Amino acid sequence: MLSPKYKEMLGMKSVIREMSAKAHKIGEEIGFENVFDYSLGNPSVPAPEKVNDVIKKILDNSEPLALHGYSEGHGILSVREKIAGYLKETYGLPYTYNHVFMASGAAGALAHAFRAVVCPGEEIITFAPFFPEYRPYVETTGAALKVIPADTTSFQINFEAFEKELNEKTAAILINTPNNPSGIVYSTETIQKLADILKKAQEKYGHDIYIISDEPYREIVFDGVDAPCVSKFYDNTIMCYSYSKSLSFPGERIGYVAVNPACKDAETIIHMCVQISRGIGHNCPASLIQLTVAELLGETSDLKVYETNANILYEELTRLGFSIVKPGGTFYMFPKAPIEDANEFCNTALEKYNLVLVPGDSFGCPGFFRISYCVETEKVKRSIAAFEKLAAEYGLI
Repeated sequence: MLSPKYKEMLGMKSVIREMSAKAHKIGEEIGFENVFDYSLGNPSVPAPEKVNDVIKKILDNSEPLALHGYSEGHGILSVREKIAGYLKETYGLPYTYNHVFMASGAAGALAHAFRAVVCPGEEIITFAPFFPEYRPYVETTGAALKVIPADTTSFQINFEAFEKELNEKTAAILINTPNNPSGIVYSTETIQKLADILKKAQEKYGHDIYIISDEPYREIVFDGVDAPCVSKFYDNTIMCYSYSKSLSFPGERIGYVAVNPACKDAETIIHMCVQISRGIGHNCPASLIQLTVAELLGETSDLKVYETNANILYEELTRLGFSIVKPGGTFYMFPKAPIEDANEFCNTALEKYNLVLVPGDSFGCPGFFRISYCVETEKVKRSIAAFEKLAAEYGLI
């Protein structure tokens, strides 16, 4: 018998991927240079040149059987030691290798974090707008995902709604800052208030409540934006990181879980991750890629283009009458659609003007749409004419 759960999921495909597929089809017909594809969050700048040099060095200087063999269940020890040292130096927290578990990107890190601290029947709270894949990530563990409605004036946390939903079943809070899809970075004030609320909630309900902090965009923060380290504010924080965006490395599937050393069960959680791997068939990322990122700590691709693109789009789209909360990082922004039905709006943008935008419904914000501006700046500039026609059609100008 086929699994009813996963068979049902066949009818719940990612709207991001669907819009990308439509863009590809149109591109085949009219030329990809004529399609303004703002659908996928795929980095548009290459990995640093140093990446190839590091990989060649590892290949030339490593014993093949050791290099290409299985790594230890937690990940390669020397890699974990270097990552812990980097985190300690960067954030001033006493990380050691015992607080780090290597994972297949942030998705793999989240899969382990959820299973380590949340039991079936318990709840994970997240805040709209949120990455749509959180829903299957959480629900396939047997836990429930509870979504707090967005504060659409700022896209900071809607604390009034959040405090009403906190209850004895709350096991973890899932946050994503800098945020996909809004591009907003949670402020120090926001993180401090969240931590204060959770400390009181732990006392009230008599059990630990964890912050699971999804941080793949941590390095993509624009000039002058307040971007606090979540782990410095709350002991029970589990950091889930990926090198996909900072190093333009998404296809290599490499990241880690890092549990705040102040968490009383930090080392236990890391050891549990190895056992979780046995249940989900994770069995460690590729050894070569683990060793590669360990030699690139603190390195990033040339990320400045994302702020350049953000500034162009924000200035031009607000001039055209679109309402946008200005992003503070990532390569996303999340304007309000000029009509209630963002799906209809995005379909019009695609069919008439070759603009590929993603409706906000699956992000928990109907009436908004996501722009993923990890594209060439030249194409961003050329797309403004299409946005002008779209704005005119809906009476914004």
